Amino acid sequence: MTIPTEPIGSIPRPAALLDAMAPAISPIVLAAAQQAALVDTIRRFEATGSPIISDGEQTKSSFVTYPLTGLTNLAPGGVVIPFADGHTRELPVITAGPFRYGAHAAAFVEAARQITDHPIKQAVISVSALALLYPEQPIADYPRERFLDDLVDEGEADIRGALAAGADSVQIDFTEARLSLELDPSGGLLRSFIELNNRVVRRFDAATRAKLGVHVCPGGDHDSTHSAHVDVRGLLAQLFDLDVGRFFLQMASEPDPDRALAFIASHRREGQRIYIGVTDPIDPRVETDDEVCARVLQAARHLGVESLGTCDDCGFSPFADDRSTARDVAFAKIAARVRGTQLAATQLGV
Repeated sequence: MTIPTEPIGSIPRPAALLDAMAPAISPIVLAAAQQAALVDTIRRFEATGSPIISDGEQTKSSFVTYPLTGLTNLAPGGVVIPFADGHTRELPVITAGPFRYGAHAAAFVEAARQITDHPIKQAVISVSALALLYPEQPIADYPRERFLDDLVDEGEADIRGALAAGADSVQIDFTEARLSLELDPSGGLLRSFIELNNRVVRRFDAATRAKLGVHVCPGGDHDSTHSAHVDVRGLLAQLFDLDVGRFFLQMASEPDPDRALAFIASHRREGQRIYIGVTDPIDPRVETDDEVCARVLQAARHLGVESLGTCDDCGFSPFADDRSTARDVAFAKIAARVRGTQLAATQLGV
């Protein structure tokens, strides 16, 4: 594949796994269902022809909450994220320090490596998302500054561990980026998020940062979004200040992709590869190879082909309780992305 193409992360969990996640089900039954789902996901990923695969986040509670697994210093009542269809997601708050991850991404890479020799991409949550866990009322003997220091240490360890476990690359999920402009249209909150994430990635050398990427989108949960109404140009004006080599950008569902692509072309930095979303996980209709090809050609007109890649707009089921997308549909879209990207590469002569 001369134009690289990669997944974003989550794949809808099979019904057997979702059923096994019920509170009354035994841990033994859950572990068996998770392993079966993981094997099936990887085999089906391989069958799509995707040169890079993921574990589909089959054993994560969600893309954002996996580091909270098993933690006892959490309480309800944190930040509430509203979606356009009226449903919400609520984060917890921490109640005491120090803050440590309850689970690290390396474990997911190690499990997948036992099943496949394909290059594996591992998604990790941004430290800026986890920074939202600190409560408004400061914690006695654990000020926010110390929490952020601990959080940056844990974020670095999460990435290093994934790479050491054999991940081909690591993607930082930064879905709160566009949402931050709804909360603070001035862009100050977004700037603080970018600075915090840069505290992590700047601990890596240039060669490693080239393997690191960031994914942004307007959210995708139960076929709804949290910030699609926010002008993407406000995000793109700052996004490329992140010191990573790869950017995975929702574009298939963008209302005016030509405008967005032109803005990307004028703001990206030298050496950054731009992966454009060519399939929309929220749309149940599977894109044709020709539609994917047309979106790649459109992006190439603005960005050139040398630093262009393709991806899905978002993960297909970023939270474990999301049954809105059929598993077969997700893999059909991935296969269409792979074939359509190759078709465009052939037409572009690369």
